[in-house]
Amino acid sequence: MWWEEGLRFTCLECGRCCRGEPGAIYFTPEEEAAMAAFLGAGTEEFRNRYVTGKWRAPSLKEKQGGECVFHDGETNLCRIYPVRPLQCSLFPFWPVLLASREAWDEAARICPGMNSGEFHSAEEIALAIAACPFPDLL
Repeated sequence: MWWEEGLRFTCLECGRCCRGEPGAIYFTPEEEAAMAAFLGAGTEEFRNRYVTGKWRAPSLKEKQGGECVFHDGETNLCRIYPVRPLQCSLFPFWPVLLASREAWDEAARICPGMNSGEFHSAEEIALAIAACPFPDLL
């Protein structure tokens, strides 16, 4: 593991992980129910308004330009933050970004919180990877 000495990351709430290149934000059925309830919507209404099937599994829709449908462009904050999918809260400790130092550094060019701030041990990172409900997709 190239990250066995740990990594630094602190979220700066810049919203860059929520906008930019198109990408999938996967969620579990339990997360879907929580998001729908938070929005006061039924599951079917939630799916119709906020879910796309264009990726390998159901994902949150994006606005034009790759911005997450729940990203607030004025505040750079998530409109469903308390119930956001685990994929969001695990960022940047995704299997695809931890696969190589090169992948990590590529993402760090976009995310100013990576490689600075709070230290995360290899044990913390391994727990994040283990918690990822979609390790084969991320």
